[in-house]
Amino acid sequence: MSGHSKWSTIKRKKGALDAKKGKIFTKIAKEISLAARLGGGDPEGNSRLRQAILAAKAENMPKDNIDRAVKKGSGDLDGGQYEEITYEGYGPGGVAVLVEVMTDNRNRTVAEIRHIFSKYGGNLAENGAVSWIFAKKGSILVEKKGVSEDALMELALDAGAEDVREEESEFEVITDPASFEAVKKAVDAAGIKCIEAKVSMVPSNTVELGEAKAASMLKLMERMEDNDDVQNVYANFDIPDAIMEKLS
Repeated sequence: MSGHSKWSTIKRKKGALDAKKGKIFTKIAKEISLAARLGGGDPEGNSRLRQAILAAKAENMPKDNIDRAVKKGSGDLDGGQYEEITYEGYGPGGVAVLVEVMTDNRNRTVAEIRHIFSKYGGNLAENGAVSWIFAKKGSILVEKKGVSEDALMELALDAGAEDVREEESEFEVITDPASFEAVKKAVDAAGIKCIEAKVSMVPSNTVELGEAKAASMLKLMERMEDNDDVQNVYANFDIPDAIMEKLS
């Protein structure tokens, strides 16, 4: 399982998503505002904004919050100006890590990111060090219950998906970013329960971790995501189910 889907599963089991709902809303609002600033406030003509609004709705973000974020990005309301930066680094055991941030203070943010890496057995690296391992893909996680792999595969491929991967308790549908929305609509129309759907950075290979390094890696992920400037963290770790049970 990729670090992305594994981490999503871990967070759901720990209840971390509900506990940090306010922080999630803040991060999504930043993305909506920046998308509107870069591509305009009409989601019909701005795919990045459209996907950000879909993510907001998936988290049950109030419509007023969404509208306010769009207006800030479009210049109809005053709002902070953020800069997008992607940092690259290594976690415990040589795990590749990408950290996407939106910040109004580059110096503050890079110092905080470097500190988190070093505290949990990793290090900040140069641009290009690990980004080649990841590719931008649509990822749709659905529950295994109520759908067969063959039926999901046929539905997803017909809608334009690239692959369906079987995980422990769910299937992960992988799409090209351009096909993401069409595949998501097909899954929804079939009445298949979607756990998570987003365009993210999917690794081409994974690094399996033992218990000690796995514990440090999960702490690194938690601290990164808890940082107010961090929008997304992607990593190519894999943790065996037996170790995950102990750490959970």
